[in-house]
Amino acid sequence: MVKKAQSVFVCQECGFESPKWMGQCICGAWNSFIEEKSLPPNLENDARRRIAPSVASAGAGAFASASPVKLSEVGHGAYERLDTGLSELDRVLGGGLVKGSLTLISGEPGIGKSTIIIEAAANIARTSGNVLYVSGEESEEQIKLRADRVCGEIPDSLYLLAETNIELVTSAVAKTNPIFLVIDSIQTMYSEKLESAPGNISQVRACADELMRLGKANGIPVFIVAHVTKSGDLAGPKIIEHLVDCVLQFHGERSQDLRILRAHKNRFGATSEIGVFEMGESGLHPVENLSDSFLEGVNGAGEGAVASAIYEGTRPLLLEIQALTAPANIGFARRSAIGVEAARLNMILAVLERRAGISLINQDVYVNVVGGLKPEGTSLDLAVALAIYSSYKGVPIGVKTIVIGEISLTGDLRSVRNAERIVREAARLGNFDRVILPKKNAEALSGLIEGLPLIGASCLNDAIQSIITLL
Repeated sequence: MVKKAQSVFVCQECGFESPKWMGQCICGAWNSFIEEKSLPPNLENDARRRIAPSVASAGAGAFASASPVKLSEVGHGAYERLDTGLSELDRVLGGGLVKGSLTLISGEPGIGKSTIIIEAAANIARTSGNVLYVSGEESEEQIKLRADRVCGEIPDSLYLLAETNIELVTSAVAKTNPIFLVIDSIQTMYSEKLESAPGNISQVRACADELMRLGKANGIPVFIVAHVTKSGDLAGPKIIEHLVDCVLQFHGERSQDLRILRAHKNRFGATSEIGVFEMGESGLHPVENLSDSFLEGVNGAGEGAVASAIYEGTRPLLLEIQALTAPANIGFARRSAIGVEAARLNMILAVLERRAGISLINQDVYVNVVGGLKPEGTSLDLAVALAIYSSYKGVPIGVKTIVIGEISLTGDLRSVRNAERIVREAARLGNFDRVILPKKNAEALSGLIEGLPLIGASCLNDAIQSIITLL
């Protein structure tokens, strides 16, 4: 009996499926539904299952024999990883590529996604075995030109395939038997089993599901490149992010050479881990000493510049906060922040006005985290507040002082996590004479760090007085 295709309406924004057309989706989008044809599930031969194809094709008996197991009886062991040859990429991944994992990497056009992937592919091909690079956007000649520029001598075990049909990609994987597979990009892939065009939600979802099955069944780590929207978010349905094991985002300022790779999801390592690369003529080069890179200009800093620190992933990172205040000439005062959330900046300004008596209602305020980094967390609050105070009062804080701490709405300073590791990193660099931090952190670290005085402050006013005393 031949099963007929059924009509289903899919939201292009979130991937929600409905048996009938809807004017507004549950995600709030209007007129976002498109009609697609889908076949009912075939329980006798369902290739979408996560088990091996040989088991899935065994018929309904395979489903009858499937049974849950006791969690206490499930074994565990260390994941086998592949070294990509790029130390910063391995750090973000949690120590290398896990075999059978599915990794999604996104970023703006021209930021360096294809460059870092072709470098990693060439390194793995030199040391481990066959690598298959599938491109749906560029020709083989274009990829060869990039590889000649960034990879040096190209290994014979690196294979290229310019194809967008996922079934042909699966066939090529069976022929080459790679240990690493790259798909550039998922929005160009399509399955001949669906009638919709490449890039459609159903096509993207079906191709991602096929790649997951392919990687899990054969133990192949798969790298998927994805496009981003104008707002910088990952294009396509959210189901892809839930499907993959690791989500990486590549970003940076085009006017600067630094590129930052951040892990937003990682089932085999720490989340919020970052890696920093420097873009050069011969490709991307890992930056080992991040603190020196972000503090490059702090030695000549004047008023409005403060050195601070955060803890990203598994390591401390020292950076520079810059602030500028200027009289507002027309209308409302402007508030502009790069690397700091606008809502957080407005809160800090309100605390400065209410608790420290600094009126900024007629002042334009600009805040910038040097280097294009967008830190997470609240440990930069005190540094932002003191940088604004320094610019408004015309008082330089000094290049030998590091400031960390979270500011509450009452003006009190709350302790920050991993303060000990941050202070030890500052002591290791040897460029600083003091650290201003919350009083609770200073008391906990008393006597542990030698050669670097710790100045504890219980509130914002105490920190300001400490700055005035040091002048």
